[in-house]
Order: sequence, then C-alpha cells, then structure tokens
Amino acid sequence: MPDTTPPNRCRLVLIWPDGGDRNDAAARLASTLAGGDVASLIVPQYGLSDDDFQALCETLVPVAQEAGAAVMIAGDTRVAARVKADGVHVEGNAAALADVVDRFGGRMMIGAGGVKTRDDALNLGERQPDYLFFGRFGYDIKPEPHPRNLGLAEWWADMISIPCVVMGGSDPSSAVAVAATGAEFVAMSEAIFAGDRDPKAEVARINALLDADAPRFEAA
Repeated sequence: MPDTTPPNRCRLVLIWPDGGDRNDAAARLASTLAGGDVASLIVPQYGLSDDDFQALCETLVPVAQEAGAAVMIAGDTRVAARVKADGVHVEGNAAALADVVDRFGGRMMIGAGGVKTRDDALNLGERQPDYLFFGRFGYDIKPEPHPRNLGLAEWWADMISIPCVVMGGSDPSSAVAVAATGAEFVAMSEAIFAGDRDPKAEVARINALLDADAPRFEAA
C-alpha cells in the first residue's frame, strides 16, 4: 500500500494555466496529478465568462479531489460553493477578506493574495485566513521567483504561524529557492504547463528536487 502521508517539507501548489482546450482539462489535470504530491490546485478565472469559469471548475474539482488535492477557486465564492470546492482564494484588501471570512469561515478554506508589503501581510493576517499568497498569477515568466516574494516569505515564515504560499518561477528548480525561505508551499504554473512541457514529468521533477533539498519542518 503506498504511503499517502504528506511530506514534511514545502509542498507543491498548482496554478491552473490560462488558455488551453477546456474539453481535455480533466484528462490533463489527472495526468499532471499522477506525477506526485500536490497539496492543492488554485483555479483563477482569467478572462473566462462566469458560465465558462463555472463549467471549467466543475470539470477540475472532482479530478483534483479524487487525487487528494484541495481545490481553491480564485475570486468567486458562488462558484466555489456551487462546484463543492474546498475553498476560495481572495485577492483584495483586508475589508474584502474580512467579509469572506465572516460569511464562509468554518465552511470553506480561505486564502488571501494581493500582498505587496509587510504591512499588507500583517493586515490580511489579522483576518485569520488559512494561508497568505505571495506573488501574482501569471507573473511567473522569469526563471527565478521574484525577490520581493522570497523576502516576504522568509520574514513571514519566521514569525507567523499562518502558512504561506509563494509563487515560484518558470524554472522547476526555483521551487528549492522558495522552500529555503521556510514557506510551507510553492505555487507553480509556467514551470509545469508552459509550452511543450510534460506536466506529469515536471510535477515528479519538482517533488524530487524538494525531497532532496527542501528543509524539513520541525514536528509540532
């Protein structure tokens, strides 16, 4: 029987990519997740209409959950509830986050993005989301993670117990730089889905890099 215990180190979060044929989304995701440990999937709306976005999420959610990955729907609490996702990812100010926490806390996981400064992080953290996200969807076009996000993660992980997710770069090996900050999760999209890359192989590669080089967390 395979060991399904989550690894005690930084774990991979997938950011579903923009574009592509939505008709093969389920098969594409299933193949990707077969590559190894994935903690969660975040699905942004990008430029999709509300109806198309909900249809995409309806396709992706059961596939990810069957593989043991939690699904976070970015920005739309209604879609998140309708498709029975695990949670919602909120990009916005502290007031917007507080409203979502008040309405959905305890029923859904709630993640918070839009962090640019330490003050942003602290203000959002006061609303007690399940994680903070350092980075922006679609901005992982350089091989390495943004230095600002690495700096925020190192500062945050050292002093705050709320987990953080850090956007990696377009190079799969950038996951190691994120892990070195103490962040609990590294988010990747371009490094897995761009061009003619094999997503399953890239997930396996990233997990192997983290297994080899990511620091281990102390037992609680």
